[in-house]
Amino acid sequence: MDDQTEIELQAAAFRRLQKHLMQDRTDVQNIDMMNLTGFCRNCLSRWYQEAAAERGIEMSKDEAREHYYGMSMDEWKSRHQTEATDDQQTAFKKAFAENVGKG
Repeated sequence: MDDQTEIELQAAAFRRLQKHLMQDRTDVQNIDMMNLTGFCRNCLSRWYQEAAAERGIEMSKDEAREHYYGMSMDEWKSRHQTEATDDQQTAFKKAFAENVGKG
């Protein structure tokens, strides 16, 4: 497989993951994703921002999130986010420290 085809397939897989998380499974909470997998929608938007920066494209965290979510973070939260339980928050602190780092 040539490099361009591989890039196109990877991009298509990313778009499908994004659709799955943003349209098909809006019921899955970011905190649960982070606790189980070590990443969530916010991580994906941050990785998008980092990829843009590597190419000299300036993008704020809010801009990256809006691009990934297809709406503002406030809108996403009001439509889809539920209140986290104490257990979820405790597990999140551990998962975040292990996967994203402190700070």
